[in-house]
Amino acid sequence: MSATTASQKIMKFIHEIPQQQAERQPDAICLYPEAAEPIRYGQLWQHIVDAADWMRSLGVSSGHKVMIVGENCPEMIVMLFACSTLGAWPISVNARLSSREIETIARHSDPTLTFFTARCSDAASAHAETYAAQACESRAFPAGNRAALQNPTTPPEAAELAQAVATLVYTSGTTGAPKGVMVTHKGLLHFAAVSAMSRRMQAHDIAYAALPVSHIFGIATVLMATFQAGASLVLRAKFDVSDVLGSLADPGISILQGVPTMFVRVLSATTGQGPITAPALRYVYTGGAAMDMALKAKVEALFNLPLHHGYGITEYAGSMFITDIDHPRRDSATGHAVEGVELQIVLDGVPVTQPGDKGDILIRGPGTMLGYYRNPEQTAKALLPGGWLHTGDIGYVDADGALFITGRSKDLIIRSGFNVYPQEVEAVINAFPGIRLSAVVGKPQDDGNEEVIAFYEPDAGQSIDLPALAQYLVDHLAPYKRPARMIAIKQIPTTMSGKIQKNPLRAQLLKAP
Repeated sequence: MSATTASQKIMKFIHEIPQQQAERQPDAICLYPEAAEPIRYGQLWQHIVDAADWMRSLGVSSGHKVMIVGENCPEMIVMLFACSTLGAWPISVNARLSSREIETIARHSDPTLTFFTARCSDAASAHAETYAAQACESRAFPAGNRAALQNPTTPPEAAELAQAVATLVYTSGTTGAPKGVMVTHKGLLHFAAVSAMSRRMQAHDIAYAALPVSHIFGIATVLMATFQAGASLVLRAKFDVSDVLGSLADPGISILQGVPTMFVRVLSATTGQGPITAPALRYVYTGGAAMDMALKAKVEALFNLPLHHGYGITEYAGSMFITDIDHPRRDSATGHAVEGVELQIVLDGVPVTQPGDKGDILIRGPGTMLGYYRNPEQTAKALLPGGWLHTGDIGYVDADGALFITGRSKDLIIRSGFNVYPQEVEAVINAFPGIRLSAVVGKPQDDGNEEVIAFYEPDAGQSIDLPALAQYLVDHLAPYKRPARMIAIKQIPTTMSGKIQKNPLRAQLLKAP
């Protein structure tokens, strides 16, 4: 029997992870909050129990929803697990969203209680004012946080569904209205064990947590896996390069995980420096976007460690593919399927049979979402017969079974009858000297064709030799893949979790003459 299977049989709900660590090692540090004393597992569990008692006193029970508006801080984590003890559904929302975006989520999810981490987030405090939230009276939290009872008479979800769902995670909404993904306890528990084992995490490990715990990467890969191992987290509300570099020395980060744009910022701030001295650092990982080979080479040179990679989506509780820690890859593959995950590559509804054939990526496994909350139409499009989840990504498998992502189906550009995968073009552009990051989009033409347009972000202080870049693209890309225009941009827009946002770039093109 594997360790993962054993953990699943022991645990049924996500709060049992910190509860178990509190029983095993109450004095072990679990959190290094910003500008505060470390928090130990025993303390954390007591805060979770107190927060659950406080919510219960307000009438929150199994099947109710609790919206948590904040930025990474101990309260976000306490509330997540406290909801689990009650059978309530936490909805963690990044406080840096606009009032309109938060109100859209609130109207859709109908929470009984909304909690604001006003103590440690000015943005959360501003939203608390909008909701006329009152000061929290609970020993679970330091003074300064606020809460609002919104819909105390809202009926709870049915018992069976209430017990299955660990959290509602709302997608970033870059392609339309955000959708509430029903993430299960079963999926998060399974992946917590898988992820901890894939990184060989031990209680002495220290990971860095600037990825928002309102997103699946932050919840599953960073938070759950670290607590599963009984390790600790350097918890930060925002990604700051100087803080990362300082934390490598004290308290001594051993696990560094982030989306590619985080590593781009680190590289930009350390230009000209040799390998960074980080005695404890042993594992560096990126996910949330395709691997760029130019970025991989630079990060590996900076840290003198392999840059590992994985593939996951909000609709699956954790990464579905991870590269092998013992066999670092020299290509852009996302690795092999983790325990329990099955894969199909489908083209025009038919599974492909040859390695290298591209198609839609379909997944099934224990982390598959139950569906989109109150959205049966979108659920039916994503959850297919046989338990398959349509990821919306395009890719292929090599002869060894490793998965390569070539792009999002919605981002595919049709040019002169050919398929142009933006990821491929971006990888070429990103390798040109002086370019920090790029994003390629299609602009519809009157004849039904699409023009390939590339936005690029130069390194600080760099002037790009455009004629040399044009010749470089001729040398490296087929004519139909070459951008018709290269547009310099100060900073490429990203979501709260650091993923590149292409909709604002498309909108910019539509406004341009």
